[in-house]
Amino acid sequence: MEPPHGEQYETTGAPPVRAGRRPWVVGVSGASGTPYAAAVLRALLHAGETVDLVVSRASRLTLLDETGISFRDAHWREDLSRWLARGADGTPDRFEASLPDLGAVRYWPAGDLAAGPSSGSYPVRGMLVVPASTASVAGIALGLSKDLLQRVASVTLKERRPLVMAVRETPLSGPTLRQLVALDEAGAVVLPASPAFYAGATDIQDLVDFVAGRVLDAAGVPHKLYRRWDGALGGAAGNGTGAAGTAGGTGGTGGAAGDRPGPRAGGAGE
Repeated sequence: MEPPHGEQYETTGAPPVRAGRRPWVVGVSGASGTPYAAAVLRALLHAGETVDLVVSRASRLTLLDETGISFRDAHWREDLSRWLARGADGTPDRFEASLPDLGAVRYWPAGDLAAGPSSGSYPVRGMLVVPASTASVAGIALGLSKDLLQRVASVTLKERRPLVMAVRETPLSGPTLRQLVALDEAGAVVLPASPAFYAGATDIQDLVDFVAGRVLDAAGVPHKLYRRWDGALGGAAGNGTGAAGTAGGTGGTGGAAGDRPGPRAGGAGE
């Protein structure tokens, strides 16, 4: 049988693995914060990673509300391209010139509970849920599998693979806090989508990139999304380079090829 989307697989008697590296599963739930998911996806692809993408049904409503993009199963590649090209400030083509190759992405419909990542025998590196809604937190903490996102997260935990939950909600109720503790005890990394300000952010994209960078830090994926703390107080003040410009990051002129442009002045359920 031919691999979908022109992908190449190693055939060694083990489950099919795309030639190169095992993929990261990126699950997008219905919480507000679709720019976080876009930033993580861009950075993974620029880092040479392969991605298995799961977009929950509720997240499509959030994506439509936050970006005006209607995400469709039958046209997922076209819709994903528009999504990743869009900046967090609403600029529709902010990243169009540096858009990564989407050939490294495999998309699985959220209702497909027989999809590859639903089985522990399917080889992946781990899962990043970005953003993670409180509904997805509850479902995963309780071991439910009402959709593919929850099922893959449950499999990730049972297989002792990395699971990063980028929680985007405030305030947090007592039940949600207890569920987050349960996920931590089960081996997940609970990572609130809470940006820091020491990196010299000058626009909303810098704040988004900080959170996306911390998600990738938790996954052990190298990136240049923000300027790291170097122990020098005030190091970012007044340098005009944005979050990453002085550290070879994606702001200013210090980024690697394919990184996003520097900061722009005056930019505009589950």
